[in-house]
Amino acid sequence: MMRQARESAERIKAGRPLGIFDGVPVAIKDEIDMTPYPTTVGTTFLGKTPAKEDATVVARLRSAGALLIGKANMHEIGINVTGLNPHHGTTRNPYNANHFTGGSSSGPATAVAAGLVPVAIGADGGGSIRIPASFCGLVGLKATFGRISEHGAYPLDWSIAHIGPLASSATDAALTYALIAGPDPKDPTSLHQPLPALKGWDDLNLKGLKLGVYRDWFRHADAEVVAACEAMLGEYEKRGCEIVEIVIPNLEANRVAHSVTITSEMAQAMQATYGEHHREHGLDVRVILALARLFTATDYVTAQRIRTRMIRHFKNAFQHADVILTPTAGITAPEIRKGALPDGESDLTTTIEIMRFTTVANMTGLPAISFPVGYTQKGLPIGLQVIGRAWDEATLLRMALAAEQVVERKAPQVYYTMLTAS
Repeated sequence: MMRQARESAERIKAGRPLGIFDGVPVAIKDEIDMTPYPTTVGTTFLGKTPAKEDATVVARLRSAGALLIGKANMHEIGINVTGLNPHHGTTRNPYNANHFTGGSSSGPATAVAAGLVPVAIGADGGGSIRIPASFCGLVGLKATFGRISEHGAYPLDWSIAHIGPLASSATDAALTYALIAGPDPKDPTSLHQPLPALKGWDDLNLKGLKLGVYRDWFRHADAEVVAACEAMLGEYEKRGCEIVEIVIPNLEANRVAHSVTITSEMAQAMQATYGEHHREHGLDVRVILALARLFTATDYVTAQRIRTRMIRHFKNAFQHADVILTPTAGITAPEIRKGALPDGESDLTTTIEIMRFTTVANMTGLPAISFPVGYTQKGLPIGLQVIGRAWDEATLLRMALAAEQVVERKAPQVYYTMLTAS
């Protein structure tokens, strides 16, 4: 890293920076290849040798002069959403160290929220960028499926996985997205897409924008979460947005279908190591993988039929709305319970509440963003999620930027200001 920093400083001093990312520190989630580091995916047995090449997103950052400071911790194999990891340590929430960061991109979120880096790269198969963004008061963007290359990411859940940025602001998220998005010959799923465009993303005139809200779904969250998100709806209305009531059927069926899809794909991804290394997984991972191995091919196909149905439901909803708004999570960052750190934890009720709103964007492939809209009385951040039409990341970033104009941001309890080294 020091070599990268010296080279960057020399370029900037000579008036030849590689771009606005030259010298900017960035952390990378440990399921994405970055030389010369191993990719452990949060386990003890993967990544015994260094990565042979950079993932495409890492290569694009490196070519722009970003200071790649290292790999960031994660929930083991990305299989849950708290950030718990008994092998490499559990990242703590900078707003309250007794609470989880959220996952599975826990390390990237903590690094940004604590001021260690302005931007980090995470991955999202069911909310793993947006959930830690919500819990840590950040902007987290999951782009349209195929928009950002997955080449060089560990293939955990290939049909619903998305790489994307976690950032301290909408502007930082937009700049990072602009750099890492676009077709990649090494990832066939990225080839058929319109060119990324952010024209108008910073236009704060929201007049005429139609915001779709399914009230029964929107209100299925803790009271403080609902209140903060409702308040943001009111702010959007003041700026000329129109709230449109919509209905989205089969949301519970989608939740089950997503569970079948992601755990089946993860079980298959870990198949080669399951026999030899099964007991090296944390207890929560063992439980989920054991259950996933009980699903049949028929179960998986049925889940994909529900997925197709959800794509149709959202297509219908977008005939009436430009974007769809929900809380990012049904609760704020949960407290780390006694015994969870050394032994692991599997709490289905909490997991459902955390993932209630995020999985539909993975199943449909639609872009979604989380950004802060307030805090609980205990000072924990609350996130609002905006889901958009395919390839319309610009409108999502525009919504996040507009929210920044009215939401007072609070520094976490643990924060390092790079400019003052304090």
